[in-house]
Amino acid sequence: MATTTQQTNTLKGGEWLIRESAPFETFIPEDYNEEQQMVKDMCAGFLDAEVLPVIDRIDKLEQGLMPSLVQKAGEQGLLGVSVPESLGGLGKDFITSTLVNEALGGGFSFSVAVAAHTGIGTLPILYFGTEAQKEKYVTKLASGEWKGAYGLTEPNSGSDALGAKTTAKLSADGKHYILNGQKCWITNGGFADVYTVFAKIDGEKFSAFIVERGFEGFTQGPEEHKMGIKGSSTVQLYFQDCKVPAENLLGEAGKGHIIAFNILNIGRLKLCAAALGGAKRALTTSIEYANTREQFKTPIASFGAIKNKIAEAAIRMWVCESALYRSAKWIDDKEHEAIAAGKPFNEALLGAAEEYAIECAMLKVYGSEVLDFVVDEGVQIHGGNGFSDEYIISRAYRDSRINRIYEGTNEINRLLTVDMVLKRAMKGRLDLMGAAMGVQKELMAIPDFGSSDDAPFAKEKKAIANFKKAILLTAGAAVQKLMAKIEGEQEILMQIADMAIETFNAESALLRAMKLVELRGEAACSYELDIARTCLYDAADKVNKHGKDAINAFAEGDEQRMMLLGLKRFTKVEPFNTKEARRRIAARLLSDNKYPL
Repeated sequence: MATTTQQTNTLKGGEWLIRESAPFETFIPEDYNEEQQMVKDMCAGFLDAEVLPVIDRIDKLEQGLMPSLVQKAGEQGLLGVSVPESLGGLGKDFITSTLVNEALGGGFSFSVAVAAHTGIGTLPILYFGTEAQKEKYVTKLASGEWKGAYGLTEPNSGSDALGAKTTAKLSADGKHYILNGQKCWITNGGFADVYTVFAKIDGEKFSAFIVERGFEGFTQGPEEHKMGIKGSSTVQLYFQDCKVPAENLLGEAGKGHIIAFNILNIGRLKLCAAALGGAKRALTTSIEYANTREQFKTPIASFGAIKNKIAEAAIRMWVCESALYRSAKWIDDKEHEAIAAGKPFNEALLGAAEEYAIECAMLKVYGSEVLDFVVDEGVQIHGGNGFSDEYIISRAYRDSRINRIYEGTNEINRLLTVDMVLKRAMKGRLDLMGAAMGVQKELMAIPDFGSSDDAPFAKEKKAIANFKKAILLTAGAAVQKLMAKIEGEQEILMQIADMAIETFNAESALLRAMKLVELRGEAACSYELDIARTCLYDAADKVNKHGKDAINAFAEGDEQRMMLLGLKRFTKVEPFNTKEARRRIAARLLSDNKYPL
């Protein structure tokens, strides 16, 4: 019988591509312990009681409302879940902190404010600050007494964070750094008390500084008027000979990139969690509407077109959830492994997040695009009413769009996914060469179509293994053909990244379904099996399409024909009636009148 608290064979980051996982080694959402479920329920209750009743007032940027809500969340312990008890937090594990982000993710602009505060507003100081800095700032951030923000982006440096122009110069007496420059799109900027700000010392050494509201020479601009997340404070920051005490240098001079990029790994996974939480509430809104809205004297929920939309949204969310918590547990396991080896907690978690930076990037892409899909279809289900501000789905639609931009655009994260895999292979961290050569040899062999395996899930497992071969085939040939030029072929890299995302998600969903069957029996898992099998069937076509587009972009002649034949072989799956599966999925949700939080 599978255990629900430990994994016995945790894979390294990216290693899922060349190794098979077993269901009992995979953490799934059904493995939450009682305390984790209680924390999640408490967060959901906070949204229902404190946030959603005043959501219109939040969107109008009512003076003092958002800071007061953030502080209330702090008083309930929701801001310090991942902060050690010695600094006033709860000191909970990574799974629990991920659950908090998910459960608070349905709070629209409030969710953005809290995520910024607990993530980029708190973690840089928590993980890189001196003991004095942590004692002074983190304790107040964990309680909500002070609110946090993060100043990295500038008008001319978005994705190119290291291209920042803000400068810092040590004063003649050595007591202060003098900052000059500008930051933009600063979440919580209008009310935060403390900011992590990045600047180049002497115009060269990219570094981080802790800046307090009220420091001489530090001012802010007016609130930005945005398409969505209107209740989230977003301003520009200005530094004109701003005096920052020398002891407020965060980490080492010239090592600011380590802070910025390590915090982003965690932020990307947490953004996926928040997007998932928002998607769950948005789909419930659409299900409730479909059950009550009538056309032609019948609820629109009875129409196949509406059932298809609801089912497809549910499939993507369930799959996203499976991949998210599979990865979160890997990070949690790696963190505890490092702590057991004697590393301090900050190095342990940052090292664990770096190990799974590939998965974090993929999750950010998929989670943000799942939410976009769910709210877009939600508006469609609402019809004309979905375009009206009177219906909350319109707010969900507007607020969703930002997620594909911040924490690194989805395009950047797709490129990073492949770039990190290739760099790890070159450094020997991932043994891709042997696996890729094995795929090439298999292509030259005559396929054996006569063999069969009647073991449970044998066909599904083989399909996943073949998807991975399709990735290795395509990526390996692209690297061999293009060599150093591959960095400039962004279209090809993004196609390969999408092949990886589809495969990782399909495998995560299958492992979750298989584990549930082990625990509950197949008869009790028809809903989950419909989702996993529909996902896998659809993934085959998607992996094939992305692979074809990539191969056609760099190969031609006999080489192209051979690779396309191999790709076709590796993405072949047996017929499956996805229409009926989707109808069964929708029937379950429509009967419950909700998607389970």
